[in-house]
Parts: sequence; C-alpha cells; structure tokens
Amino acid sequence: MIDKALEEIKRGSAEIIDFERIEALVREYYLSGVTYTIKAGFDPTGADLHLGHTVLLQKLKVFQKHGARVQLLIGDFTAAIGDPTGKSETRKIIDRDIIMANAQTYQDQVFAILEREKTDVVYNSTWLEKLGASGIVALSSLFNVARMLERDDFEKRYKSNQSISISEFLYPLLQGYDSVELKSDIEIGGTDQKFNLLMGRHLQRAYNINKEQAVLMMPILEGLDGVQKMSKSLNNYIGITESPSTIYAKTLSISDDLMWRYYNLLSDNNLEDITKIKNDVSAGTLHPKIAKENLAIELVKRFYNEELAIIAKEDFDKVFKSNEIPSDIEEFDMSAPIWICKALVDSKVEISTSQARRDIAQGAVKLDSVKVTDEQLQLDCGEYIIQVGKRKFAKLKVN
Repeated sequence: MIDKALEEIKRGSAEIIDFERIEALVREYYLSGVTYTIKAGFDPTGADLHLGHTVLLQKLKVFQKHGARVQLLIGDFTAAIGDPTGKSETRKIIDRDIIMANAQTYQDQVFAILEREKTDVVYNSTWLEKLGASGIVALSSLFNVARMLERDDFEKRYKSNQSISISEFLYPLLQGYDSVELKSDIEIGGTDQKFNLLMGRHLQRAYNINKEQAVLMMPILEGLDGVQKMSKSLNNYIGITESPSTIYAKTLSISDDLMWRYYNLLSDNNLEDITKIKNDVSAGTLHPKIAKENLAIELVKRFYNEELAIIAKEDFDKVFKSNEIPSDIEEFDMSAPIWICKALVDSKVEISTSQARRDIAQGAVKLDSVKVTDEQLQLDCGEYIIQVGKRKFAKLKVN
C-alpha cells in the first residue's frame, strides 16, 4: 500500500527534492496514523482558476488521500507585491479589495477538488503584517543580493538594465517565511517556482525550526494550443467555472498528443488504466476521439455533475453532427445600436475587436446562422444568436 501511495505521489511530477522525507512521512502515516502537512500557495491576482491551476490541486488531493493536511495558503499579503517569476518588468500594485474578493472566489472553487475537512485555509497577512520593519530587516539579512541575482528572471532583467524593485527581492523571502511560520513538511509548486520553493527550505534551516521541507514540483500545463502554458491572457485556457458545454468542447479541441498530457496530470484514472487506454488507441481498438470524450466527461463531472456532462456531450454532438445550435447558450443584454465587433467582445466569444474583425474577414462569424461579411454592422433592437467558429455561441438581447 505504501509503495502504491508513493507511486501516485510521484506521478507526473517534474522534480522532487528530498523524496526520502516524503517517503518517511507517508510511511509513518500508514504505520502509526501520524498526519503531516503540505503547503501550496496561491496569490489571488485573478478571479478564476483554470485547469492549469488544478494540476497542483489534483496532486494535493492525492496527498490528502495518503495522510496529509493541506495548508492552502492564500497570499493576500504577497499578492500586493506580485510574484516576479517569469516577469520582464515590475508588476503594478493590486488593490486589496480586489485581492480579498479573488481570495474568496479561489476558496469557492478549490473545494471542487480538495477535501474541505483535510484543508486548512490560511492567509499570510496574518503573520507577515506582524513581522514589522525589524522583522523584515532580519529576514532580508538571511540572503544576499548576489544569490538573488542568480535567479534567471532577475539575471536577465539586470543584464538588460531593466528595473527590479526591492519589493521583488522580498517576494521569495516572504514566501519562504510562510514555510517557517507554518512549519510545513512539504511544499508543492510549479517548476517555475523552484527558486521560491527552495527558499522555504533555506529559511526553515536559518530559523532553526527543526525541519526542512521537501519540495515537489509539477510541470506547467500547456494550453489548448499545445505550445504555451495555459493562460487567460493567451486565451488558450479551460476555466473551471466555464459552462459544462464550453469545458467539454474545449477539451475535445486539444490535439491527440496533448490529450495524454492532460490524462496524466488531470485525470483521476490510475496509471494502469491510462496505459491501457493509450495502448487501445495505439492498437486501433479505441478511437482517440472516444478517449478524448471520456476525458472531457470526467472534467465536466468534476466541476458540475454527470447529468450536465451527458447534456454537454449531446449538445456538442448536435452542433457538430447536425449543425444545430446548443441549448444552453449564455445570454447577454445590450443597448442598441451596437457594433457587431463590440457585441462579440462583450458576449465573450471574442477577446478583442481586432480579433473579431479578423474572424469576420475569414468568414468565421455568423449571425442567426448567416455569415457576417460587414465588419461595420450595427445591431438594432432584437434577439440574435451569434456564433464564432463551430463551438462559440452567445444569445444577444439588444434593447
């Protein structure tokens, strides 16, 4: 059982530092019933989570199954600074009211995956605000500038004479101090967080808390394009609060190769089952579209339920096989007259008016099943069904 648990924990991970400690914690749980803690930090800089965020949540769920209490750390203090990881310039300060509203949204969403009774939700402002000026000075003395500049993104910005604020140097120190305060046994994060995750180990040693957290890093999930990381700004994401039909359709849009990456990082199927599915596809006894449909149904069930997953499949089949309009289109109220490109953006089927223009020029936009050719079209009062491509629909009520 212990070996099976450790195999589940290692599944899909990109790098593990001090796996021996994880093994000892899991073994002690199964032999003595002693639980342990695993920390995962989320800075609530946006309102909604997408599947890329759930890669960590899925792994936390596995740890909960094998004896861990999750320390779900909401970085309400650090979000105001902004994580400099992968950034080419200093982030703007985010308003605290927005941070707290996003933090509540995160909590509402994560328990679609995590077990609430095995999760401690903590806010790092609780201890970081008490740290004070003297505490910050003492903390900053534990790491030198030369080592901070070894960090890849800082090094690039320094060499190109781009600004680096002192607050950005503080960010990894503050994230590491969270592990001191929480006395975390393990911390989990993406591969892009390695510097920050190792800071937790460094500071736990420096503050003599008699433990040094193990670190487990998960890979960054590619978006729908299969190339760049999943991101709202790149419009290649699947949001977990999107409609069942949208989650289903977007999942079916990924490539056959990317499907296995999603199975490995997102599915609750065990590795043996996934290997069998993959072998059946390779042997030609299972069509890859069926495998993809099963994954899409699993994801919709996770965030909604089985009934809505089945309806999403039926709607998708109607649209693609019979060229029908789906039944659960989101409705938007607008004021007349409204420019067609603005209507497309306001109804969330396009990300920008320039993209809307391009899609109209390419014949990808329909209004009540009729192709739109005039990008200057103004919509008067009435009800309309607008469509972009084969799977983006919206109902407009123009008053």
